[in-house]
Amino acid sequence: MQTAAASIAEQWVRPHDFDPARYARGQKHALVLDLGPRASGVTLPVLLVRGAGEGPTLVVTAGVHGDEFEGVRAILDTCAQLDPAATSGTVIAVPAANPPALWNGTRTSPLDGGNLARSFPGSETGTATEVIAYHLGRSVIARGDFYLDLHSAGVKLLMPSMVGYDALDPRSREAALGFGAPVVWGHAGVAPGRTISFAASCGIPWLYTEARGAGRIHAEDLAMFTRGLVNVLRHLRILPGPVTPAPAARLLYGDGNIDASIAATRPGFLVPSVELLDDVRAGQELGRTVDLHGRVVESFSSPRDGVVAMIHVFPVVHAGDSLFLVTGSH
Repeated sequence: MQTAAASIAEQWVRPHDFDPARYARGQKHALVLDLGPRASGVTLPVLLVRGAGEGPTLVVTAGVHGDEFEGVRAILDTCAQLDPAATSGTVIAVPAANPPALWNGTRTSPLDGGNLARSFPGSETGTATEVIAYHLGRSVIARGDFYLDLHSAGVKLLMPSMVGYDALDPRSREAALGFGAPVVWGHAGVAPGRTISFAASCGIPWLYTEARGAGRIHAEDLAMFTRGLVNVLRHLRILPGPVTPAPAARLLYGDGNIDASIAATRPGFLVPSVELLDDVRAGQELGRTVDLHGRVVESFSSPRDGVVAMIHVFPVVHAGDSLFLVTGSH
């Protein structure tokens, strides 16, 4: 089967002129969002699916970090299968929200070192990354009735295959339970600068995902992402049919801010003492870094009782690298 982009001519549009309502219903549209010279020539790919009937708008993004590929593939595969004649409402999909980082295979942008996932609401006159955040937020995310951001652990981290939700918003929680991830993680708050914190500032309910990453697309994670995306579309009544979730094996609750996790203060070679989703006690050793004679450089202990929700599995670490995150459990 041809993908949506392969069979539809691209249409270029400036962010301030982008209005999904201007495009014909019952069709797919392949758009190129031209962010202008302030973004150093960056353009954003937009797959717009205008359903034949009226309905809500889902905005879904991937590739906010350039070393996270599962969401890119899930968007491309799912949009290729969508039949606009059988849908109601609108899907605005951005499979690569940070093209410079994606083509470089890095978490941050090679243009300015910026982390797009920490740059919202951005600036129209700022760095290239800030300009991307500005237009992605105002021209795309703000148009949604619901927002889904597909992340994974990238090249250096390990995280559970999961969906995260706003624990203070019943709309978000209901969608999360229907998504079908093996781990469901509720957050009572989100740090500023994120795509999802921007969506929340607009009053838009949100979900995000994580997966095991490692620079590869694991078949089970791709299946979870695509099934979850379809479940969200059915939950919103954009697609007909029942939501078909898989039961969650683990329910987590608490802080998901990787920037506030246990970090290295010196370079070293990391030797973890725990595995992902292990239950740990306050003071329990999580791991240590050693030098190349095997001497301990630093030891790391859990600051609380909880669950290991992230491990820096790339063994070479530098000062400031986030190594372990411990969160709560229901």
